[in-house]
This record gives sequence, structure tokens and C-alpha cells, in this order.
Amino acid sequence: MHLDNPVTVTYKSTVIGRYGGNTAAGADKNEDGAYVLNEPGGGWEFVMLLDAHNTAESAELMIRTIDSEAGEIIRLLSLPVHQAFHALEEFLLSIFKSEDFIRKCRQVTGETACLISVRMENYIWWFSVGDNSLYLLHPELAARGQYALNQRNYYEWIGFVNPFDQPVACYSSGIRELRQGHNVIVMTTDGLLEVGARVLEDPRRLYVAFAGEEELEKCVQDVLTDVHQQLGRDSATVVAWSYDNGRKGAMPSD
Repeated sequence: MHLDNPVTVTYKSTVIGRYGGNTAAGADKNEDGAYVLNEPGGGWEFVMLLDAHNTAESAELMIRTIDSEAGEIIRLLSLPVHQAFHALEEFLLSIFKSEDFIRKCRQVTGETACLISVRMENYIWWFSVGDNSLYLLHPELAARGQYALNQRNYYEWIGFVNPFDQPVACYSSGIRELRQGHNVIVMTTDGLLEVGARVLEDPRRLYVAFAGEEELEKCVQDVLTDVHQQLGRDSATVVAWSYDNGRKGAMPSD
């Protein structure tokens, strides 16, 4: 569960960082989850990030559900980009609103925040329920104070408490075009942000943390090590990757 032990791994173009919390602060379990698909030629990345509570059952349900549909997700992401995102969102909604999935949610203990993001060509799409965070880090956007793509929404989960088991389902989604040059995409659970002095809740500081090093895996390792040193009790999971759109450009550190 990576208690007291931040671990990073690079899977193709994607860095995955996992940390279960500091046992000296009372951490005894890790209920985060992540699921990553990468197109072999680098055409797209599909990432699902989960932050469960009470138990990990809801995160496990989400991973089993999405993994069972991986073939169809890959097929949809082979469509032209102007069709793929819309088709994927409709497909995911059909799963989450299905009687079978809602029945399974009623049987789990606890709920999970869920953030799904796909980078395809020079666009990024996301689907969010809950308070996981998605950032698009680029010097031109940072100069104008723009970092986060999604709004963190509290008291929203998928599981025993489930927006898709309501008359109106609540979730957010969106699409943005990546800037020309070097883009860094970061997804994180709240264990990275809500620790110690909560420095990385300021997205400007998070930008600096991921802009100061050329090696993205080192950036992820450093921020998770800092969570451990600040006696972070909550688990923290980070998934990050970069995409060069056209010309290459370095991200300034301040």
C-alpha cells in the first residue's frame, strides 16, 4: 500500500506516483486507485484516478468496470478526435447509468471520487465526479494565472452514494486545446494538496514544483517525498505526463 514509502514508475509516457500515508501520523491504509491506458504509438493517453473512502471497494469496482470495457474504449479512441471524445463520454455515461452498475454500487461500502482524462492529439478531455484535480501546466497559461482545468466538487462520489442513482446525474466534463510548445498534465488526489501548510493548494506553487526539473518522474517523486516529510496521513496519488505540441519550449521555474 506504499505506507511510509512514496513510489514512482514510468509507464510508457506516463509517470505514476503512489503514497499510502505516514504511519506516524496514523495512516494505516491506501484507498486510492489509478488505471492507465497508453496508445502504443503515443496517439493518446487514458487515465482514471480514484480516491475512495470507508473502504477501497468503490475504487476496485470502478477499475474492474473500466478494465472490462478497455477494448471498446480503445476502439472509440481510434476514431477521429472530433468524434472520439463525444463518443467516449456517451459510452461512459451509458455504463454509469446502467442498472447493472448502479446495482453493484449499492452493494459496496464507501464511495470514490473519480477523475478520467484523455489526451488525444493536441486536445485534452476530462470527466470528473468529486474532488480530484487536473492541471494543464504551460508557461503562457501560467503567466495569466491559469493552471487547473476542472473544479473540485466536494460531497460527490461514485459508489454507495452515487450521482447516477439520482433523477439528475451530477458530474463535470470539458475539452481544452493544448498550447503550442511543452504542456505538462498533472492529475492528483487531495492527499497531495491537503497536507501540512497546504502549499500545493496554491496552483502557482504546484506549477513551480513540476516546472523546475526536466525529469518528470523526479518531480513526482519529490512532491510525494515532501508529503511524507510533512507527516501526510492521507494517501496521495499523482499521474503526470507531458506533450510537445509543435515547437518545443522549456517551462520557466518562476
